[in-house]
Amino acid sequence: MAMINTVDFITPPVDDPYWFGQISAANSISDIYSMGGKPLTALNLVMFPSKSLDMGMLHDILQGGNDKVVEAGACLVGGHTVDDEEPKYGLCVNGIVDPNKVITNAGSKPGDALVLTKPIGSGVLFNAVRSGKLPFKDLEQNVLPILASLNDIAMATALQFDVHACTDITGFGILGHLLEISLGCDAKVVVDFKALPVYPYALEMYHKGESTGSNKGNREMVNTHSFEIQTSLSKQEEELLFDPQTSGGLLLSVPDSQSTNLIKTMKKAGVTAQKIGHVDADPAGIIVV
Repeated sequence: MAMINTVDFITPPVDDPYWFGQISAANSISDIYSMGGKPLTALNLVMFPSKSLDMGMLHDILQGGNDKVVEAGACLVGGHTVDDEEPKYGLCVNGIVDPNKVITNAGSKPGDALVLTKPIGSGVLFNAVRSGKLPFKDLEQNVLPILASLNDIAMATALQFDVHACTDITGFGILGHLLEISLGCDAKVVVDFKALPVYPYALEMYHKGESTGSNKGNREMVNTHSFEIQTSLSKQEEELLFDPQTSGGLLLSVPDSQSTNLIKTMKKAGVTAQKIGHVDADPAGIIVV
C-alpha cells in the first residue's frame, strides 16, 4: 500500500462552531476518498483569535472535527495551533491506497459519463446567511447535514465500478473542477445544466443579489480555456456554475454503460447521485447545454 497525504483548512462557513468543525473535517478528509484511499490519521490545523473569542468556541470546533475523524474510522493524533485574527480550521490527513489503484482527475475517456454526488450552491448560501437574506435554520435543515457528510460511502460504492477519474468539488466550483477533468484527459466535457443538482434557495439568493468572492475568479479561470454556453441561461443561473463549494460531492468519470447502475447502487446506499454530463473526443474544453 502507498501513503497519501492531504492538507486543507477553511475559514468558518457558518458561525456555529460545531458545524464548522464537522464540515471542515469532512472537507479535508474528502481528498483522501477522492483518490480511492482510506484515511488513517489526522492532525488538527488551527488558527484562532484567543484574545477576542471564547475558548469554548475552539473546544466545539475541535469536537466537531474529532467526531468526523472518528466517523471516518481514522485517529486524531495531534495538531498545531497558532494565534490569528480570524479562526481557521482544517486537517492534515494521512491515508493509504493501493498504488496500482490510485484515482486521479486525469483519467477520463471519451464516452464516459460524469456523475455528481452532492448538490452545488453552498457558497452563495453561506454568504446569504451572513448578510441576513437567508435564515440560518434553512441552512441548518437543508444544507449543513449534506456538507458535513463524508464521501466515504459514495467512493466505496463507486469503487465497485470502473472509475476512470474523480475529484471532489470545492472552491473552484463545478466548472473549475470539470476543467481539471477536461485538461487532465485532453478531451471536451459536456455539461447538462438542467441535470445539475442545486441546493434549495441557492438560485433564489443569486436573484436577491447575493454572490461570493470567488465567482469572478472562477469564471475568469474557465474563460481562459475553450468554454461555451449553448443553452439559454439567466445571469443568476450562470453564477451557479462558478459558485465555490465547501465539502462538495465527488465528480466521478465512469463508462456510460455503467452510469445507470452506479447511480442506482448509490441511491440504495443512501447517496444522492446524478449524471450531469459526459466526455467527448473533441479537444479539451467545456460546453454547457
